Amino acid sequence: MPDADLVLEGGGVKGLGTAGAVMGLLEAGYRFHRVAGTSVGAVAACFAAAGVDSPTYRDILSRLDLSRVPDRRVPLPLVSEGFSLVARCGAYPGDWIRAFLLRELGDLGVRTFGDLRRDDAGDDPALATPDHRYKLVVMATDVTHGRLLRLPWDYALFGLDPDDQLVADAVRMSLSIPFYFEPCTLKDRGTGESATIVDGGVLSNFAIEIFDRTDGVAPRWPTFGVRLLPDLPAGLGALVPLYGVPMLPAVRLLEQVVATALVGRDQTHLDRPGVRDRTMTVDTEGTAITEFGIRAEKKAGLIERGRATAQGFLQRWDGNP
Repeated sequence: MPDADLVLEGGGVKGLGTAGAVMGLLEAGYRFHRVAGTSVGAVAACFAAAGVDSPTYRDILSRLDLSRVPDRRVPLPLVSEGFSLVARCGAYPGDWIRAFLLRELGDLGVRTFGDLRRDDAGDDPALATPDHRYKLVVMATDVTHGRLLRLPWDYALFGLDPDDQLVADAVRMSLSIPFYFEPCTLKDRGTGESATIVDGGVLSNFAIEIFDRTDGVAPRWPTFGVRLLPDLPAGLGALVPLYGVPMLPAVRLLEQVVATALVGRDQTHLDRPGVRDRTMTVDTEGTAITEFGIRAEKKAGLIERGRATAQGFLQRWDGNP
């Protein structure tokens, strides 16, 4: 059984392609020691870290009713979104997806990060401390302190024991697309101060380097990456809702600045030697990030596109970590 670590990019509904790619890797017999993800990548990552096989993964996807993800506090379209935006800084509460994650992970025997503990004497010493010994890492953004959070690694910044924190809560934090979903909060146990947490993609949408060794020792297995968004400038259309619509040059520059802030760091790391060789990109063109009303046949097609991407990648993979 081949081994790998796995890093999954965020991208909203495009993440169906990620799920398909993960299924393709599982069908090829891969076993994941550690999995990291951002936003929807965190959703796919938590189930991969829980150790599911491909049929179980597909069953979970069949129960994921995307139309219910943008939930409303009151059953009044536009009124509910407007109220939530003003009162809670997000159009949708995100309660349905959190409940889904709690239920599905619970059925797999995973509730807190303590259920995803791992101990491996061969780990990079930098990742062998107690706060780093987990099968799952999800990215979130602390806008109160202006920093990236790698959960559960960074719960210690808030005086919290990672073993006691709900996996579903961390994934929900990573999913908090600004203004679309209500932001989450983390409270410092020592000071009582609350921090506002939003989508991890604000600072790192594709943390492909997260498990790379820093001690000069050759990796024991590869870290595969699954991307959903093409490089800029081609990827602008996926990040900027009105991309292509004629507008003032200053507004176009603002779009480019925001897009670069979101993906520039990750795209720069991709250009380092060997990184693209271990990264697969699923073609998700034609699917919008917030297309939660996606048709069943289109959903199935996107999943199959992800599976085919993984299968093609493995045919080209030279097996070198």
